[in-house]
Amino acid sequence: MHPDALSLDEISVLLIWTAISVYALAFVAYAFDLARRSQLSLERQDAARERVLVGAGSGTTVNGVAQDAPAAAKPRMVMGRIGTSLTVLGFLFHLGGTVLRGIAAGRVPWSNMYEFAMTGTLLITAVYLGVLFWRDLRFLGTFMVGLVTVLLGAATLSFYVQIVPLMDPLKSVWLVIHVFVASLATAFLALAFGLSVLQLLQARRERLALEAKDAEPQRSFLRTLPSAEALEGMAYRFAIIGFIFWTFTLIAGSIWAQDAWGRYWGFDTKEVWTFIIWVLYAGYIHARATRGWRGTRSAWLSIVGFTAVIFNFTIVNMFFEGLHAYSGLS
Repeated sequence: MHPDALSLDEISVLLIWTAISVYALAFVAYAFDLARRSQLSLERQDAARERVLVGAGSGTTVNGVAQDAPAAAKPRMVMGRIGTSLTVLGFLFHLGGTVLRGIAAGRVPWSNMYEFAMTGTLLITAVYLGVLFWRDLRFLGTFMVGLVTVLLGAATLSFYVQIVPLMDPLKSVWLVIHVFVASLATAFLALAFGLSVLQLLQARRERLALEAKDAEPQRSFLRTLPSAEALEGMAYRFAIIGFIFWTFTLIAGSIWAQDAWGRYWGFDTKEVWTFIIWVLYAGYIHARATRGWRGTRSAWLSIVGFTAVIFNFTIVNMFFEGLHAYSGLS
């Protein structure tokens, strides 16, 4: 190899930074999309007032017959489409960087914090893009792409480590299964988290709208989004899927612990926090399904659960001692 040639890992890092840059551009495009939605909400209110005036006899007439206001054409959310296209492009660079890291290491690319963040954010983006085939959630693009950009950028800056051989406990098929499923669970829980945040904002807007019916029209992209109840329903469904994967993560981790350390459970810090997260989401699903915890209480449970996921990945890995000392950081 030529001495100036880039290694596979260096190319991987270059692709990851390219992906971060493209994601940042997608974030900007989605932000413009939200601004457009705000303008659209005001135009819709004006159109609604015009229809009311037409109905009251203030509309135009042809041969003495009142004519309705012309139906507004369905708006083309161009910036939202550009944001999605850029997200797809960023995902491809992201995927290339992840695959090259795995090839360079000769194993799956999720054995330390940097690699787990790289793979986890890749799956968050993949799940978001996949869901778009089922439901138009481009209004969530600013939040999801912004989250991925921040997490991936911070991980690349703070957690990057050179490729090293695997520690003995990690030389197991459970590394492939356990960590991948945990990453997939995190992706679905991240979507639920984003929807729950929007649910809180939408619920507040709906409450204020009821309290001020005669107020002047206000711009708000939230007016173009589903209702708080609909957002809550979507968040709940994604949380259930994430919870199923997290349950498997907990079970697979116990089996792996038996293989590696000769016991299924040892109250290691990482094990405890994984169980705490499971309890939080089990409580969220149970409370909403059986005790009628709807609205803001449901949203806050979802948000607290995902906050615990991020805490488990960052603070627990970095500052708590235990058998799961695989952050790769010195």
